[in-house]
Amino acid sequence: MTVVTFVSHEGEKHVVPLEEGQSLMRIAVNNAVPGIDADCGGEAACGTCHVIVDPQWSEQVGLSGASEEEMLAICPERLPTSRLSCQMTASADWDGLVVQVPEFQM
Repeated sequence: MTVVTFVSHEGEKHVVPLEEGQSLMRIAVNNAVPGIDADCGGEAACGTCHVIVDPQWSEQVGLSGASEEEMLAICPERLPTSRLSCQMTASADWDGLVVQVPEFQM
């Protein structure tokens, strides 16, 4: 089974099945991952699905697009590998992906 791990600011790990073709946000919501609220439903209009991609995965999952950059600009805990999980479409080769959920979302 392919999995993705969401790590809370406190270090609590939520290992959930990675569903190819689904957004990382949808995967988190479907598995009740704390801190991924997805208030806008995946429209890149709120930033409540902000995750910080483990640096060793950032190249593989890709860079953020223009609309994603606009929302990330207002996220107080933004880091160079920050992404909006609603804009990340899961791929089978992401097996083992690790992302951190920022403290302000917990």
